[in-house]
Amino acid sequence: MSGTNAAGSCERWGQHEIVLKGPADGNPFLDVELSATFTQGERSLNVAGFYDGNGTYRVRFMPLEQGEWKYETRSNRNELHGKTGSVTATAPSKGNHGPVRVANKFHFAYADGTPFKQIGTTCYAWVHQGDELETKTLASLKAAPFNKIRMCVFPKWYSFNQVEPKHYPFDGTPPDQWDFTRFNPAFWQHLEHRIGQLRDMNIEADLILFHPYDTGHWRFDRMDAAADDRYLKYLVARLSSFRNVWWSMANEFDFMKTKVDSDWDRYFQIVCDSDPYDHLRGVHNGKRIYDHNKPWVTHASVQNGSAVDDFGRAVLYRDVYYKPIVFDEVEYEGDIPQRWGDLTPEQMTMCFWHATIGGTYCGHGETYNRPDEILWWSKGGTLHGKSPARLAFLRKVMEEGPANGIDPIDKWYDMKTAGKAGEYYLIYFAKETPTEWLFELPKAELAEGMRFEVDVLDTWEMTVTPVPGEFEIVADHRYRYHAKGLPKVKLPGKPWIALRITRVDGAQQFKVEKRSEMAEEMTA
Repeated sequence: MSGTNAAGSCERWGQHEIVLKGPADGNPFLDVELSATFTQGERSLNVAGFYDGNGTYRVRFMPLEQGEWKYETRSNRNELHGKTGSVTATAPSKGNHGPVRVANKFHFAYADGTPFKQIGTTCYAWVHQGDELETKTLASLKAAPFNKIRMCVFPKWYSFNQVEPKHYPFDGTPPDQWDFTRFNPAFWQHLEHRIGQLRDMNIEADLILFHPYDTGHWRFDRMDAAADDRYLKYLVARLSSFRNVWWSMANEFDFMKTKVDSDWDRYFQIVCDSDPYDHLRGVHNGKRIYDHNKPWVTHASVQNGSAVDDFGRAVLYRDVYYKPIVFDEVEYEGDIPQRWGDLTPEQMTMCFWHATIGGTYCGHGETYNRPDEILWWSKGGTLHGKSPARLAFLRKVMEEGPANGIDPIDKWYDMKTAGKAGEYYLIYFAKETPTEWLFELPKAELAEGMRFEVDVLDTWEMTVTPVPGEFEIVADHRYRYHAKGLPKVKLPGKPWIALRITRVDGAQQFKVEKRSEMAEEMTA
């Protein structure tokens, strides 16, 4: 588009791009300013443009509502200034639910209200490995249960990953001679392509904007403040129109010794001010946790495996931050010598269940030692672990549970039970091996005569076994109510068992498939 009164269309939460030809002399990244204001009725969004090389300038817009949006460009160059037009946002296509937002204080939902039950993985440098391995990673993701992937913008120089990428974010000469005032469009076009592929697979791209795994090899971890700020503004201008983007200021922010706390506050503020779509924002810790109570943080991204190693600790983070809690790093399933990469698949799966019962969310990673040093956690490729199938089972359980999320019900006295009081309960026994369970629940929202069904879930074998009959509540205790006749449910006497208890009389805010059908499917 190069003239005025240009019109176009795209679906709601899709992408519309204004393409303009402009100056290529000097340094367009520094010398040329470009933005466009999009208006619909009383609503107005200011969207920054960016230079994409070869005299090409772009402004990318994600319409937040259906209908016509009018726009006008602004620039310090005449050939880019005052261009007007309109974009008609049509109904979103199937699978397009918009960006993920915070919902019900501790949980997530897409912009259209569809619940988002996070089952994330980490694959730091997968976009820097070349087409063959990157294509293999995408194929693995397509068959996996993960709906979010943590990934670095900058390449990584670290154990099992000392490889020069094909593209670099800045113009210059590798490994460390860069012009931080000039971006390399080929790098960014490649990154955008991969983010778009994730979007089309309904996978959120949790973009890690800074990281310490450079140690001066490329010097991307020690740019000065002006370079950091330019980088953030350029990145947000290019990528914010992707509905599946999350912003993570850093991985292990406190390990970046050239940055101080005020830098991280500034980075958050730059991203907030630059992003017209208000994507989710977090920052990941090493040993020292960032203050997630700050208003620009939408959710707490936490590294702490001990918090989900047993019951009762994950929920404490909810009480501190009153935001969604995502334990993005709880160590990884694998067998490498490093202590953070040697979880058994049973332990990895258990971490996810502990997080779920605590009303929080968990992150996966895989670090199985390979002769070719292609470890999923960093390079991607093929998944070799046993936990992803079990996490698919958990995701199905979560998605069939309460739409508003699974929450602790009697958190100080019954740390194994969560759900929605009076309607839905998950009880997880973890490593315990009980042979029976007396039907009893925390009394909150329960009343005499309510009736429930029980399913026994084997979270490792991925089976659902319905318990015959129904259980009728008797209000017979000060804090906990039982079923009539004090019946006991037989259990298999093995670890990794959970119970799902669902109310069968009255309205429910969740949907569970016919129990016999689900049991048959999971057994198969």
